[in-house]
Amino acid sequence: MKAVLQRVLSASVTVEKEVMSSIGKGVLVFAAVAPGDTEKEADSLAAKVLKLKLWDDGAGGRWKKNVQEVNGEVLCVSQFTLLASTKKGNKPDFHGAAGGEEAKRLYQYFFEKVQQGYAAERVKNGVFQAMMEVALVNDGPVTLEISTGTQKPPGEPAAKPTPVESTT
Repeated sequence: MKAVLQRVLSASVTVEKEVMSSIGKGVLVFAAVAPGDTEKEADSLAAKVLKLKLWDDGAGGRWKKNVQEVNGEVLCVSQFTLLASTKKGNKPDFHGAAGGEEAKRLYQYFFEKVQQGYAAERVKNGVFQAMMEVALVNDGPVTLEISTGTQKPPGEPAAKPTPVESTT
């Protein structure tokens, strides 16, 4: 899985002119599911979202507190375009993103893990496969990219197997 985290003062998701979710101070998470991702990657990403130290501690210590420690909120938004390849031409290639049903299942699993790891009422969601308007006020700005598992960058060839010598 791949995610972009933004430390925000506020963020919201609007679909068809209706605000679906909004948060105040916290983290906006754009998350994408790659082919082959499993619950293990989703667990790892959910834990990282909640544990990543993005705030100062008030005593001058930089990068000391996570979203839970500052009583922040989390807004998760599915965004398959994070896995686009732009290596060839000017049209993005989305073969690096998982297909609809599997992506939806694993993204929902990830979202529920974030809720379970924190407090369900502090974790909000976008609308899977909807055309969303995402508004945010970036705090800092602080924006980080996180990848879990053995995901390769889009457009890179798969690793070649290592030859094994025969002893016969």
